[in-house]
Amino acid sequence: MSEHYFTASPAAESAERGHRFTIRGHEVEVTTASGVFSADRLDKGTQVLLDHVPDPPATGRFLDLGCGWGPIALALALASPDAEVLAADVNERAVDLTARNASAAGLTGVRAAEAGALGAELRASSKRLDLIWSNPPVRIGKEALHALLTDWLPLLADDGEAWLVVGKNLGADSLAAWLGSQGWAVERAASAKGFRVLRVSR
Repeated sequence: MSEHYFTASPAAESAERGHRFTIRGHEVEVTTASGVFSADRLDKGTQVLLDHVPDPPATGRFLDLGCGWGPIALALALASPDAEVLAADVNERAVDLTARNASAAGLTGVRAAEAGALGAELRASSKRLDLIWSNPPVRIGKEALHALLTDWLPLLADDGEAWLVVGKNLGADSLAAWLGSQGWAVERAASAKGFRVLRVSR
């Protein structure tokens, strides 16, 4: 199991490097590092998600859950520069990279934060999320993944929705069934390159 799924402070040396990626039609220069998910490429699942989600609203409060170095947060902010974009991860290196990559791209509406602290802040306030885009950390195991989604999905506004990408061979269909059993409306919105894109709403 790669430590980035669980570790706040990765033991691996940071070994930062620069990359240029095209994210939903926008070419961006980013910094990535070892100890962070998919440090040397735009992950295939993330790419499938970004290829199949509809454009976000012009304004609102959006979340990239499990942000890594920030491709989903960047995509949200590039599409909706007037929105508030939150990016959450357990990995402090990922949080730092996302903040730096957003700043380098001139995206002032992005706030990256440690997941536990951000979740607690949102639950203690009346703030709700209009949109979640996520390539969730399925490899943490079913029980931990269910706990993660149980924590975050209730923070959606009544008319909010979450878009999740999950590998077919990593339990996408069973996750969709489980979400339905928890009272969520689940639609299989797309299927490509071995991944499902799930739309989840109240």
